[in-house]
Amino acid sequence: MPRDADSLSRFLWPVLIGLLLLAQFAGSPGDWFIAWPTEWVLPFTSSLNTAMDWFVETAGWFFRGLSDILAVPVSAVQKFLHWLPWPVVVAVTAVLSWAASGWRLALFSTLALLYMVVVGYWPESMNSLSLVIISVPLAIAIGFAFGVWGFRSERAAGVIQPMLDMLQTIPAFAYLLPILLLFGFGPVVGLIASLLYAFPPMVRNTMLGLRSVPTDIVESGLMSGATPRQLFWQVRIPAASRQLLLGANQSTMAAVSMVIIASIIGGTADIGWEVLSRIRKAQFGESILAGIVIALLAMVIDRITYGFAGREADDGERSASPWSRHRYLWIGLVAALVTFLLSTVIPALREWPREWEIYPAEAMNSWLEGFILTWSEFIGTLKTIAFYYLMLPVRVGLVDTITPFSWGFEFTPAMRWGYGAAVLALSAWTWWRGRFHLAMTIMFLGILLYFGLTKLSWLVLVLMAGALGYQLGGRRLAVGTLAALGFLVLAGIWPQAMLSVYLCGIAVLISFLVGGCIGVIASEVGVVSRVVRPVNDTLQTMPLFVILIPFVMIFKIGEFSALLAIVAYAIVPAIRYTEHGLRNLPNDVIEAATCMGCTRWQLLTQVKLPLAMPVIMLGLNQTIMYAIAMLVIAALVGTNGLGQQVYIGLGDGDFGIGIVAGIGMAIIAMVADRFTQGWSAARQAAYS
Repeated sequence: MPRDADSLSRFLWPVLIGLLLLAQFAGSPGDWFIAWPTEWVLPFTSSLNTAMDWFVETAGWFFRGLSDILAVPVSAVQKFLHWLPWPVVVAVTAVLSWAASGWRLALFSTLALLYMVVVGYWPESMNSLSLVIISVPLAIAIGFAFGVWGFRSERAAGVIQPMLDMLQTIPAFAYLLPILLLFGFGPVVGLIASLLYAFPPMVRNTMLGLRSVPTDIVESGLMSGATPRQLFWQVRIPAASRQLLLGANQSTMAAVSMVIIASIIGGTADIGWEVLSRIRKAQFGESILAGIVIALLAMVIDRITYGFAGREADDGERSASPWSRHRYLWIGLVAALVTFLLSTVIPALREWPREWEIYPAEAMNSWLEGFILTWSEFIGTLKTIAFYYLMLPVRVGLVDTITPFSWGFEFTPAMRWGYGAAVLALSAWTWWRGRFHLAMTIMFLGILLYFGLTKLSWLVLVLMAGALGYQLGGRRLAVGTLAALGFLVLAGIWPQAMLSVYLCGIAVLISFLVGGCIGVIASEVGVVSRVVRPVNDTLQTMPLFVILIPFVMIFKIGEFSALLAIVAYAIVPAIRYTEHGLRNLPNDVIEAATCMGCTRWQLLTQVKLPLAMPVIMLGLNQTIMYAIAMLVIAALVGTNGLGQQVYIGLGDGDFGIGIVAGIGMAIIAMVADRFTQGWSAARQAAYS
């Protein structure tokens, strides 16, 4: 940080801390600088509803017609997949897997599809697959077009980037309502929702891939006399093919992840609807069995597309015979023909008999009931400790939390003075040791824990966020942060936003600390890495609804269940990025540190962790994004905040409420994203 900026920081932060203390002790809950008055809220909601009503009346006919057109291929693909015998799909998928990544993936894909057959979810799985088959090509085509446009025009890129940020950070539930109003109920609505969610990764990877083409390759094409069209299609596109295929992989996974959400408004008997209906009936075993189907479907599609994306072009393969070049195509056709002919002779290969199905849902439900009965005392104690000693103090403060009922004693004036003195002494000692920013952080956390996040002055919190934005990214980030948080205040959703930040903040802290420790251990111990990897895959591909089920069944409805579900989902990037950052450090640096006599602990703490910090901070960024994405799902189990507002808008058909809350969640996500990016860039510059 420049010296003048550091001097400003040393002056500004004590002033802001003092202003926060003054506001909290001098103000009351009714003061305008503590809570924004209701009568000052701007009518964003009603204005958005009016605009949406006008748009539906004006252009609704076009979208309904588009819905009728898109319904034709969706219905055709569904009918074709249902007509096709299940062994044909299994055989073709196995050959594709073999071509993409070898026999291990072929075996996994075969077993995964056989699971869908054996548990009796094959028809539902094919309905879900039909949605993916239609939405993915459309998402890739649209994403490629926008990506090329952004690559060719900087002005277009300036418009496209914030559009992608909004689409990827606004919860999908927030834009389900406008899709419903425009397209009506039906499978096409699910297709549109999947399309909107799935095309942004393709846009980003297309722009990145085309911009990353080495200049020498482009210059070679120009020297060869290539026209602009030839230069693009025959030089740039082949050179960027791996990045483009990676974008296709990410778009495919995004489409698969929308299966359940699309089922809410799609009205089709797909696997997403099966999961949702089982969750509503609180059927643990049935919902887990159906959720595993989506996880397996996502894993198979992910591994196949990623395998093709990672393949290198082979010059020898280009010069080989047509049979060698297209051997997997011929093998697939033969396998499909053989299995189809066999299915005409053997009835079980046409339709799996009901009596052969293996459906252990009852056994799973019985096991869960037994587990809860056996560990009920421990479960109750864990829930009580976490709620009264961690969650409640952060939300409403120690003053309102500490009572004989919660902590066993009163929070007397002497204890309050002692708490304040301890926070002040720790901050002063840290400052004296030269850790100014840590001292200010301790002071702020001490105030937050005393009063509670939901009772702090919105005015001072906004000013603090603006100051932090200036410190991390300069004037532009500061102004953007003030404008974004100002919208939360003016729209009247600041209290709900703070409830979301409270729950999300605790989940991110736990996820990052625990996930970081696991990632460090996995980077040092190969066995741990091999065990953790499939667990991460399962958590990341398992539908968000399904992750919620075991926690609700064990801990019942409430904020603690929501917290655990958010942690289970958000911990994955913390583990993965930490392990990846520590495993992919320059070998010469590690060897130099080892030759200097560093112990394994010194090598980890003084060399590896500092060097890997930018990657680890990217993991923190993604942990925050995952936690915010899970907030909407957490609202299903009784949490308050912006997620609940999104559901209220969807349930009441109120477009304004839902979209304003969705924009609020997007604002929190984008501000957190820019802050972590700024911090990571500063750290990277310090080590470069």
